[in-house]
Amino acid sequence: MIPFYIETYGCQMNVSDSQVVAALLADSGYEPCQSLEEARVILINTCSIRENAEQRVWGRLDVFRQLKRRNPELRVGVLGCMATRLKDELLKHPAVDWVIGPDSYRMLPRLMNPSVLFGNELSPVQTKLSMKETYADVMPLHDLSGGVSAFVTIMRGCNNMCAYCVVPYVRGGERSRDPFSIEREVHNLLEDGFSEVTLLGQNVDSYCWQDPETGETTDFARLLERVAGISPGLRVRFTTSHPKDMNDNVLYAMARWSNICRHIHLPVQSGSDAILQKMNRKYTRASYLQRIARIREVLPGCAITSDMIAGFCSETEDDHLLTLSLMREVRYDQAFMFQYSERPNTYAARHYSDDVPADVKTRRLNEIIALQNELSMESNKADIGRVFEVLVEGESRRSADEYFGRTGTAKVCVFPRENCKTGDYVQVQVTSCTPATLLGKIV
Repeated sequence: MIPFYIETYGCQMNVSDSQVVAALLADSGYEPCQSLEEARVILINTCSIRENAEQRVWGRLDVFRQLKRRNPELRVGVLGCMATRLKDELLKHPAVDWVIGPDSYRMLPRLMNPSVLFGNELSPVQTKLSMKETYADVMPLHDLSGGVSAFVTIMRGCNNMCAYCVVPYVRGGERSRDPFSIEREVHNLLEDGFSEVTLLGQNVDSYCWQDPETGETTDFARLLERVAGISPGLRVRFTTSHPKDMNDNVLYAMARWSNICRHIHLPVQSGSDAILQKMNRKYTRASYLQRIARIREVLPGCAITSDMIAGFCSETEDDHLLTLSLMREVRYDQAFMFQYSERPNTYAARHYSDDVPADVKTRRLNEIIALQNELSMESNKADIGRVFEVLVEGESRRSADEYFGRTGTAKVCVFPRENCKTGDYVQVQVTSCTPATLLGKIV
């Protein structure tokens, strides 16, 4: 068996992809190892969403070059979004032997065969995108070393074409994985001891699979119920939702099944209609707020989190203030917040000027972060005294005497280590908090 090591950067989707790659290699005479020093093959799974993510990868490739100098037999492959975007440029790096895009992972065992590599029988660059590949027949090789939560990819690619986003260009168009393979993977995860799954897609609400034999269609609401029905002891989460596509049927499914977590991540990006239109988000501030109101009507107490981008092209101070006012109106529980980072070949890069000065972007982002910290603290303070069911995920980073886990509303909770273990569900009463964490005790 030949040892391989995979480093993963970027989103949860990349974590899931790395597990698919690991499964493909494990079926072809390779075995995963735990360190770079053990590996005969190193694979780095990359992200192109932001420039700093790509810069980290270039830095790691320089490290791998040093390793190859010490071990000339070591081979290195670049996977994922950067592979699609940069292709030949990556192959020029002295550390890199193969460049493989997200839809070409089945080629890896052949590429990694030395006779193929040195005989030039197959190009070391394989980045062609597919409108069919979902890896539905591949059972990902999940890490079984004590984890309780796993990611399950239900679809690949994206059709939304948001002006700032590189995903459709590096991952291709949207296609849904068949629900039978999703259910099979979830059953396997349960048997392996996992207590929670997160269903992944760039836009889960547009999941749609049609049975080629019966013509029956499975939409996301129906898939959600099928997964939740596998076991009442299985927690089900999902991400990411798109405001233009999330419908009431998803909310009704969440209301019917107690094991579907009461948390919706609904990225808004901006509170300004002018900026939303320029971003090609396909909803307005008013329609977004209507969706928020409907969530709270059908699912009282449901946590809502979001994404915000500061300093998108032509954003004015009034546009920025509209984002702050929307945040105050929605009162998000948590948020991911970023400065706009122009990505090559996106619609925005080709058609808009990145004209908001860097210092203005930074100041606006800091104001967004400061406001969200206030809102998060307010949200967490409202939970003091309440009792939540928490899935124990492991030992707290700060103390071996404490455990941490998440509530059904996706809030991190830290509590004294008592008569429980990783994977248990415990009832925790919140006694205090920080903006990021609930602190409590088992009751």
